[in-house]
Amino acid sequence: MLMDIIQELKTLYNKSSKHSNYQLLASSLCEYLDMQDMNISSRYEKERLDFILSELVIQNKIIMDIGGNTGYFTFELLNKGAKKIIYYEGNQVHSQFVRLGARLLNLENKISINNKYFNFCEKINEDIDIILLLNVLHHFGDEFGDKNITLDCAKNKIINALNNLANITKYLVFQMGFNWKGNKIFGFFANGSKKEMINFVKNGITNYWEIKQIGIAQKKNNVIKYINLNHENIARDDKLREFLNRPIFILKSIKRL
Repeated sequence: MLMDIIQELKTLYNKSSKHSNYQLLASSLCEYLDMQDMNISSRYEKERLDFILSELVIQNKIIMDIGGNTGYFTFELLNKGAKKIIYYEGNQVHSQFVRLGARLLNLENKISINNKYFNFCEKINEDIDIILLLNVLHHFGDEFGDKNITLDCAKNKIINALNNLANITKYLVFQMGFNWKGNKIFGFFANGSKKEMINFVKNGITNYWEIKQIGIAQKKNNVIKYINLNHENIARDDKLREFLNRPIFILKSIKRL
């Protein structure tokens, strides 16, 4: 039975899709899965997690992971002491991977799995401490939502989604791409700069959120680390490419004070 689950996890992880192999395997799963025959790539999950842990208390918190992919943050946050994870993922393969991973690790009572795209107008009755919303919202009109919306409408929906979440959580960890639907032709901002994105978020959330911190990726001695925003690292660094230029916003709800 155990070997059957392990083999199925490998099969699910290696299935091809737009966002397959998009996350590292959680350390708890690495103990069971032989990574040599798995196609694994990284979007700097460890580095982003380190920054999140430096800014927020995770122990005994109820956390929602929206767009959780194959569950790196879900499993790692439980490993760091989170009380419960409410996981949302519209991709059926990824959701099944997390479901089987939870069974393998005996975490089924700590992960609530929702195989659907999160409805940002949805009312949540549970008291949520922290929401992770990492690299999801630039896919409005692509992965989810009305596929006929315009770029300007997508930007409005991003701000509305952020503000709606202020009613259901104390803290939000947010990151998004510079290009609508991941397409370089449809840049959200004229110059594709971090400053433009920061101003877009800051101006849109004024009455709902306080910006607790903004994390910026920097490369030193060939090591990537997210550090607090300063007057030097706000400039776009094209050597780091698009993903590493995406700021990480730690937002504190004004509505839930």
